[in-house]
Amino acid sequence: MSGAALLLAQARNNAWANLRLHKACAKLSQEEFEAPRTGFFPSLRATLNHILVIDRFYVDAMEGGTLGPAAWADPEPCRTMAELQPAQAEVDRRLVAFCEGLDDAALGRVIRVHRITRVQEERADRLLLHVFQHQVHHRGQAHAMLSGTVIKPPQLDEFFSHGEAPLRAVEFAELGWSEDTVFGDFR
Repeated sequence: MSGAALLLAQARNNAWANLRLHKACAKLSQEEFEAPRTGFFPSLRATLNHILVIDRFYVDAMEGGTLGPAAWADPEPCRTMAELQPAQAEVDRRLVAFCEGLDDAALGRVIRVHRITRVQEERADRLLLHVFQHQVHHRGQAHAMLSGTVIKPPQLDEFFSHGEAPLRAVEFAELGWSEDTVFGDFR
């Protein structure tokens, strides 16, 4: 399996985990969504918005944009889950599309990341690994915060498991995918 195929699988897994987590969080009241919780950010709203803002920052750079620090001008651009879900789904689609356009030769391509005082140059593969690690880190914190509510946190680590195939197929369809699209390289 190629490195590009593995990064595409990670991008899809990322979108699927976000879908599952967001569907669970959408069951919370607005008060529960905003309630103070223990974590790096003080609430589910703040944590999930942070993921969105940083994804926008990096995906824009991968697409050749120059959004840079303007991405985090508003650290909580989405006040409700109804606003956050489609915003995150859109940036997830963009990330998957970027990874679909990669081949192994493109993994070493330089991405220009516009920072506050400089332009950082980073290889595409290394930047993607950073983005996925960032997602897992903060999504895990949100998952833990959700466990302190009446809503059961969803399973997020079963992307390649066949234990939830019927539910997975429904969720993949929501994302516009099929089992063959996702698992073709892994069969």
